[in-house]
Amino acid sequence: MDSNNPVTENTPVVVLEQPKSKVGSTSEEKEIVENVDGAKQRNTKAKKRKKPKDMTAPRHPLSGYVRFLNDRREAVRAANPTLSFAEITKILASEWSTLPADKKQQYLDAAEQDRERYTKEYNAYKKTDAYKLFTQQQNEKKIMNAKEKELRDEPPPKILKEAKDIQNNNEALNFSNFDIPIFTEEFLDHNKTRDAELRQLRKSNTDYEQQNATLQKHIESMKTAIEKLEGELMQQKKNNAALQLHLEHLRNTLTGGFGDVKLPGIKETATLQTIDSYMTNLHSMLVENSSHDANLFQTVRDIVSRLEFEG
Repeated sequence: MDSNNPVTENTPVVVLEQPKSKVGSTSEEKEIVENVDGAKQRNTKAKKRKKPKDMTAPRHPLSGYVRFLNDRREAVRAANPTLSFAEITKILASEWSTLPADKKQQYLDAAEQDRERYTKEYNAYKKTDAYKLFTQQQNEKKIMNAKEKELRDEPPPKILKEAKDIQNNNEALNFSNFDIPIFTEEFLDHNKTRDAELRQLRKSNTDYEQQNATLQKHIESMKTAIEKLEGELMQQKKNNAALQLHLEHLRNTLTGGFGDVKLPGIKETATLQTIDSYMTNLHSMLVENSSHDANLFQTVRDIVSRLEFEG
């Protein structure tokens, strides 16, 4: 043992190991590479989101072919109960291809009218507050999705750059600066900020979804009330039409019964144009002069007893 470099039992022995020259040779570097590969796979397997549907928008028009399918599907299904849905669709498609031109044109004309209806209703709908609210929500969702995508896509390039830096500077690494860059204070602070922004976006999204659900309930309530009022209005129109027919029947019956009866002192006769005023004058005479004009009273009684007022 060298006397200039004594070693005792309490003296620690430090063995320095030079870092390897290839990226991914250490567990930390392997973890960085695995994170890169995992991020790439997550990006390539991202599912496509379905386009949101505006429940308040007007109903989309149906094509002539779809109208034909809706008219014939139940009849073909009843005639062929053992066939599958795909086989029934093939039969309907064959019927449509052989359908006479005049009958096919009826479906196409109906589809064109429905398309014009949709265009008119949609142009009016774009001026409503419901359309503005839906458009605003979609724009906000696009912004939120863009930010989420930015959060997903931002780490991989940074990790790649750090892995490249490790590869370029691997020979110069030592124990004083052998830190994994992904766990530096700067990266952790950046990650915390991004997490806070993402939580805020999710909270905003939840609030908007709750507001949307509340608005949908109000819309459904309004639709129900409108349908009820429309039903009551149709019933009232039917009642008015029935009363009008009954009134016309009464006028015709009274005109036919009193057409030959002339009122004393009045030259007016009973016609369809004058029957209302004629009956008013007759009523006044009978009430005021019932004891002085017995013949008129008896004539009116005989006519009324012969009339049929039910119509």
